[in-house]
Amino acid sequence: MFDLRPDQFHTVRRLPPYVFAQVAEIVAAARAEGKEVLDLSMGSPDMRAPQIVIDALKDAVDAPDASRYSASAGVEKLRKACADYYGRRFGVRLDPDLHVVSTLGSKNAFANLATAITAPGDVVLVPNPSYPIHTFGFILAGGVVRPYPVEPNDNLFRQAEWAIRYSTPKPIAMVLNYPANPTTKTADFAFFEEAVRFARKHELFILSDLAYAEIYYDEPPHSILEVPGARDLAVEFTSASKSFNMAGWRVGFTVGNERLIQALTRVKSYLDYGSFAPIQHATALALDNAEAITADVRIQYRARRDAFLEAASAAGWDLPKPDASMFIWAPLPKGETDSVSFCKRMVREAGVALSPGVGFGEGGTGHIRIALVAPEDQLASAATRIARAI
Repeated sequence: MFDLRPDQFHTVRRLPPYVFAQVAEIVAAARAEGKEVLDLSMGSPDMRAPQIVIDALKDAVDAPDASRYSASAGVEKLRKACADYYGRRFGVRLDPDLHVVSTLGSKNAFANLATAITAPGDVVLVPNPSYPIHTFGFILAGGVVRPYPVEPNDNLFRQAEWAIRYSTPKPIAMVLNYPANPTTKTADFAFFEEAVRFARKHELFILSDLAYAEIYYDEPPHSILEVPGARDLAVEFTSASKSFNMAGWRVGFTVGNERLIQALTRVKSYLDYGSFAPIQHATALALDNAEAITADVRIQYRARRDAFLEAASAAGWDLPKPDASMFIWAPLPKGETDSVSFCKRMVREAGVALSPGVGFGEGGTGHIRIALVAPEDQLASAATRIARAI
């Protein structure tokens, strides 16, 4: 008789229980009992995609060839729009045919590139805490992850140097993520210059996740590709999900080093035929109008951030103010030590679902992540209810 348990499989055994699923189960149970729960656990934008993009999608769907297979690397119009966006936003010149590939979201891109470049036992430097695919993309590919701290300062490079010195084999790549998910940390241009020098010294590829490039409240985030020579060793992942409120459309981009782009494109060609072509054409329009669209998105997230923080402060719960992203990264209240238990309790007692920090790695222990994915009045009410429950 075969053992039918899923944990019999090697890859599945390498994946720990998904802590976010535990919170989701509590939410589902509460809703089944008729309780109202505001879900601020997942970074899934609740705002509509831009109307001009929706209209473009409708028009593209009516095209005679709309339902045929698309191009795995992305239609030419979309890749050119991405290259043009990088030119306007970052002053970075990209060849749409050599340096750009469209993907089924940045998460899919990250996992596919990990598959493309990772041999069993290869070592990769990954920040901790971090978005789970940064770690588990490589674990799923048979790699080994060495963590380093997220704070973008000299200590980060000291810890990364230490990890390199005591890793066998030598690491092949280093993951960067600024603005960071979940911590909301941002990095200045000097940091990216040092990161490129560090990677060149240690012969590392840099994989830069820039999914929150357009959700910022002060200085615009940089692309690592702005650093002279960065394209010799770096690729960057961006997405339409957060900047354009198009998470469910599943369109992302990987740009940069030609060798890595070719590897990703080759693996990807075996796995998918690209996004639905009308979605790609509509996303090209979004990129062509990125400046106007993202300015409005930032205004809304700033108002939401401020509404939550002000209500929390008024109720006696003071939280750090993020400089970027659609999240608030908060330490657990005094006396609390288990982020999963705390999040479960907030569902029951405050009617609000949050993400436990430990779900992003052991570096997230003692924290929670709050997603600003509800209107201002609901966020203010949620902050007050949580503060009272605390």
